[in-house]
Order: sequence, then C-alpha cells, then structure tokens
Amino acid sequence: MRHMCKKHTLGKAKDQRDALLRSLATELFMHGEIKTTMTRAKALKPFAEALISKAKKGDLSSIRQVAKHIYNKETGKFMDLATGEVFDAPQEGKKLAPQTVLRKLFVIIGKKYESRQGGYTRIFRLPPRRGDAAEMALIQLV
Repeated sequence: MRHMCKKHTLGKAKDQRDALLRSLATELFMHGEIKTTMTRAKALKPFAEALISKAKKGDLSSIRQVAKHIYNKETGKFMDLATGEVFDAPQEGKKLAPQTVLRKLFVIIGKKYESRQGGYTRIFRLPPRRGDAAEMALIQLV
C-alpha cells in the first residue's frame, strides 16, 4: 500500500523520471519559463522550488547538492561573478566567466528570491495540445 507516499511518477521508472525532471529544471532556470504538460509542470514545481531554496543559501555544500540535480549547461552569455551583470559578448577590460545554469541559479536567481519565503514558480493553464489534446501548462519563475 502507498499510503502517505504521494509522488508524481509520470508513468516512468525512477531513473527516467529523475532525468526528465533534471532536464525540465535546467531549461526552466535557463529560460525563465517553459511550456509543458500540466502533470509534468505539477511534478516540476516542488523539485525546482527546493533547488531555489538551496540556491538562496549560497554555500559550497548547497552548490554541490544542487549540481547533482541539474545539468550545468552553458547559456552562451558571459557574466561578471562579482556584480551578476550579464553580457552577450566578452567585454574589454572586464574579467567575465561563461554563464552556466548553475552560476545563473546561484548568482542571479538565488539573489532575486532572497527575501521571498517560497512560491518561486507559477503555473498557467494553456489550451490543449493540438495533436493529442494533452492539457498544457506554462510554468515560469515568479
């Protein structure tokens, strides 16, 4: 019996479900919003909010814990780690690092939600998908 064990299984095995949530969370942090099915959005919400809560701490332990749960892809931009400014191309005279999802999460997103106690994401319902009439949703960072 699975009493008191509510979990969004998404009809997948654990390794597949973990990989799906990792990729969805990575894209959410990279773009700020993604369009997916309603069940995937509902499964992603607590997963992403837990990662943002860890990113708010900003210590080395939190960085290592979050790095296990997202893919650290490069976004194609450059950022000043001290100020958090983002540039499209390297600047003359400035020491910039390539922006990755992990850096963006800790430097930009974590600082943005420093004073907020929770509720970092929101889900909007969208019209059904045309091919299979699946219930669609837009999940975005608040």
